[in-house]
Amino acid sequence: MLDRYFTKPETLDRIGTSWLGEPIKRYVNWLHEQGYGPRTVQRRVPVLMQFGEFTRARGATTWTTLPDYVAPFVDHYIQAHELERTHKEALADRMKFARTPVRQLLSLILPDYTWKRSRQWSAPLAKQAEGFFDYLSQERGLSPLTVKNITHHIRRLEKYLQRIELHDLGALSPAVISAFMTDSSRDLGKSALRGLSSHLRVFLDYLHREGVTERNLRPVVEAPTHYRLAKVPRAITWDEVRRLLESVDRRTPTGKRDYAMLLLLVTYGLRAREAAALRLDDIDWERQRFHVPERKAGHSTAYPLSSIVAEGIVEYLQQGRPKTTERSLFFRARVPYQGIDATVVSQLVGRYLRKAGITVPRAGSHTLRHTCVQRLVDAHFDLKSIGDYVGHSSPASTEIYAKINIEALREVALGVGEDVL
Repeated sequence: MLDRYFTKPETLDRIGTSWLGEPIKRYVNWLHEQGYGPRTVQRRVPVLMQFGEFTRARGATTWTTLPDYVAPFVDHYIQAHELERTHKEALADRMKFARTPVRQLLSLILPDYTWKRSRQWSAPLAKQAEGFFDYLSQERGLSPLTVKNITHHIRRLEKYLQRIELHDLGALSPAVISAFMTDSSRDLGKSALRGLSSHLRVFLDYLHREGVTERNLRPVVEAPTHYRLAKVPRAITWDEVRRLLESVDRRTPTGKRDYAMLLLLVTYGLRAREAAALRLDDIDWERQRFHVPERKAGHSTAYPLSSIVAEGIVEYLQQGRPKTTERSLFFRARVPYQGIDATVVSQLVGRYLRKAGITVPRAGSHTLRHTCVQRLVDAHFDLKSIGDYVGHSSPASTEIYAKINIEALREVALGVGEDVL
């Protein structure tokens, strides 16, 4: 496999006679299996050759001692290439460039080799609110996604407290909480502020329960006023759906993936995380149906597989999906190939909406979910059936689509609504 990327005999001989020659050959085979291109292989192998020379010159005789040399080698690499004065972000990239292939190589030849990630996740305010996130997941039984959202908001509080130099949670007061909410309102909308308020109340409850604060500050937190059914659904017309689908370049593997994904979202009203979580095993080709197992409140739904959607998925599986043993349906388009997540799905929909020139508030995957529901409402399906179809956990979630005749209002806006009136 090595001669696939290096043609000069002297280069092959140099790699072959290196004391890390055999591991490097295994590493090149691994890169090829993962789908990395020739440019990546040709850039990483020289780094490994330098690592081999560096460790040998410093007395390394066995592979098991190589992890001790990773950090010194990265420092040596930076100094040898005179990169000390490089911009901070560029320097971090170069350090990663030197460190990554070495770590990957060691993972291949040393089964027990592990390393600390460069950016370790740490729970916000963990020292003073120890056990809060365990309390959320273990005592309250919240899902990992909900815990992640709460973490995001508590980290916002942590940064605010650092900014005002308040380091003791026991010193929290109504004035501090009020000032924090006012500060947050400058860059958060009403929905985000409601989420922040809800999560902050949970946190303040916990602090009082654990004796961190003498007074329970939960009542101090006031959420923005919210009127039920106040919003208009973010649906687009079916003509706009056609424009959206036509904006996808289906000649590329990425386009084939995105086209199949958009069809699934708008046909079945899937949430972004539901589409991202789909696996090959969820599709029953023989019975022409597919299963969505991870819905809210533990629900699952089986759908008949539309012929148009099936054709899009088949085209992606045959000509766009990377060759991998993983069972996820949708994958990243670049190596290393990994299943996509909900954020990617929503961002892709937003990008195609903008590309098609379709203007909608908060463009994302929920735009297509709203479109699916609105189309069912316009077809006069009852709300219970619609809610079951798209996996609404409560009938109240579906009611918003029944409060307004979107198409009739469009006619009024165009000046041809006399018949409607």
